[in-house]
Amino acid sequence: MLNFSRQRIDKMITQDKLYSLRALKTPHAGRILAKWLFGIICIFIVILFLPWQQNIRGTGKVTALNPMNRPQNIQSVIAGQIQKWHVWEGQYVEKGDTIITISEVKEKYFDPKLLVRLQEQIDAKQGSIVSKEEKAEALKRQIKALRSAMQNKIDQSKAKLEAEKVRFQNAENQFQRNKKLFDAGNIPLTKFQDIEYKYQGSQADYLNAQIELDRVGAEYLDKISKAESELSNTQAELFDGQGDVAKLKNEFANMRIRSDQYQILAPQNGFVVKAMRAGLGETIKEGDVVCTVMPEASDMAVELYVKAMDVPLLSKGRHVRIEFDGWPALQFSGWPSVSVGTFGGKVEVIDYVNTKPGEFRVLVIPDVSEQRWPQQLRIGSGIKGWVMLDDVPVWYELWRQLNGFPPSLYDEPLDATLEKNKATKQEQPSEE
Repeated sequence: MLNFSRQRIDKMITQDKLYSLRALKTPHAGRILAKWLFGIICIFIVILFLPWQQNIRGTGKVTALNPMNRPQNIQSVIAGQIQKWHVWEGQYVEKGDTIITISEVKEKYFDPKLLVRLQEQIDAKQGSIVSKEEKAEALKRQIKALRSAMQNKIDQSKAKLEAEKVRFQNAENQFQRNKKLFDAGNIPLTKFQDIEYKYQGSQADYLNAQIELDRVGAEYLDKISKAESELSNTQAELFDGQGDVAKLKNEFANMRIRSDQYQILAPQNGFVVKAMRAGLGETIKEGDVVCTVMPEASDMAVELYVKAMDVPLLSKGRHVRIEFDGWPALQFSGWPSVSVGTFGGKVEVIDYVNTKPGEFRVLVIPDVSEQRWPQQLRIGSGIKGWVMLDDVPVWYELWRQLNGFPPSLYDEPLDATLEKNKATKQEQPSEE
C-alpha cells in the first residue's frame, strides 16, 4: 500500500493491535542481521583489496649447513669382534676418544707378534741385499782386474809378435839371398838347407805369436764374460731382494695401520646418540656401522622441500618464515608481520637436481637481522616454511588459488638484482 497522504493513521492507531500490520512489519532481528551482513560484505570487499604477500609453502627438517656437522655414522674399517665399549649413548666425546675396542677375527692376523715377525723378515732381506751388493762390488773389481790383465797380456803378446815378425823378415831376406847363391852354385846344399830350416822355424814362431795374441784375448774375454754374467745374476737377485723388502715394508705398514684400527675413535667432538652394535663378542664386518655421533652443530639450517613448479621463482636471499615443531606459533602466511612464534631465515642453497619426485631441496639459514633461532633445536626436528615472494591484492591471490596458478613474481630480491647487475658489468668490455 502506497502512503502518499499527509494524514497518517499509524499515529492514531497502534499497529500492534492490528494483526495485518504486525505481519507486514519487518522484524527487529532481521534488521540487525541485514546490518551485520551489509557490514560483513563491506569488510570483505575491503579485505579483497588489501595487500597479500605471496609465498611458497614447504615442509622439511632442521639440519646443519656444513655436511661435517651433520649426524655421522661411525663405521668399522676392518672386520673384528667387539671387546669393549668405552662410551654410552648420550655421552659427549671429543675427537680421538676411543669408542669401541675390537679384536682380530681373521686367522692371517692372529699372531700377536706379527709386526715383530715382519720386522725380522725385513732385517733378513736387508742383510741379504747388503751381501748381494758386496758381491756385486767384488765382481765389478774382478772384471776391472781382468780387463787390466787382458790389456797387459795383449800388450806383451803384441810386443812378442813384433819381435817374431822382425826375426821372420830377417830370416826371409837371408833365405832369399842364399837361395840365389845356391841356384848359382856358390854355396853348398847343406848350408842352404840349414838356412832354410831356420827360415821355417822363424816363420812358425811368427805364426805362433799371432795365435798366442788371439788366444790371450779370447781367454780373458771368456773370463770377463763369465764375471759379467755372474754380476748380472747378482744384480737381478739384488733387485728381487729390494722388491721383496718393499713388499714386506708395505705389509708391515698395512699391518701397523690395521693394528691401529682395533680402536674405533671419534672423528670429531659430539654426542653418541645411537649404538647399532650393543653386545660384547658380537662380530662386525668391514663397513658396518657401530654407532652414530651427532657433532656440535654451530651452523643450524633448515632443509625445506618445495614443489618443482615453484623452484623457478626461488632465488638466493629470499626471506623465509619458519615454524618449528614443538614451538607454539600462529602463522598468517600472507601477513608475516602479524605472525607469532615464527622465525626468519634466508634462502642459501637451491639444489640443481630434485631430491624427491617433484620436489627440490632448499637450504635456509637464520636471518641475523631477526630473532635468533631457539637454542633447544635438535637436528632432525620437523618444520614448516614459507618462502616469501611479492605483494598482490587478496582478490588476485584467491583467484590464483582457485585456478591453480603458480605465484606471480614481479620484483627480484635485492641480492639477486645485485648479482645480476654485477654479472652484466663483467660481461661489458672495458673502455680504454
